[in-house]
Amino acid sequence: MTEAELRRRLPPGLAHNCLAAAENRPAAVLIPLEPERGVWLTRRSAQMPNHAGQVSFPGGKIERGDASAEAAALREAREEVGLDPAVAEVLGRMDDFITGTGFHITPVVALVPRGVRFRADPGEVQEVFCLPFATLLDPAAPRRRKVFWRGMEQDFVVWPHEAHVIWGATAKILLDLALRLRGAR
Repeated sequence: MTEAELRRRLPPGLAHNCLAAAENRPAAVLIPLEPERGVWLTRRSAQMPNHAGQVSFPGGKIERGDASAEAAALREAREEVGLDPAVAEVLGRMDDFITGTGFHITPVVALVPRGVRFRADPGEVQEVFCLPFATLLDPAAPRRRKVFWRGMEQDFVVWPHEAHVIWGATAKILLDLALRLRGAR
């Protein structure tokens, strides 16, 4: 997907739903899109206190000193993967998401330059990898799975990747992104 296509499908002022935070912990994630390549994701370090070893977007808690969710997402991306905020062009936000673990996530979409290089902080990130646009645009993706949890059948989505299991909040945010890129939302 070219930069022009991304800008057309994700125009500035991206429409999104904001949710009231209530008792949930506010967090922001950056959705870094590299034209003609895909979306960048991380595998969290096994030492992380929350969601250790899981696939996620760069991001984390919104701190008191952060001017906005966008500022928090860019700060966290700098800390976790060494992304210079000056090279990330924020396009807007996607729908807020509340996790079952008590986080209120604000997803922030940004374009990053072709050939962007990341430098993972080993204390927070085990690996940085790209999910290609071809996967996001594939109408057969993601796959739906069912599991029994706490005595109930739960339905969830899993994105195909040869080396990683992409599920949970990350998978749902990716689904929202994919629907927007496919023109279905």
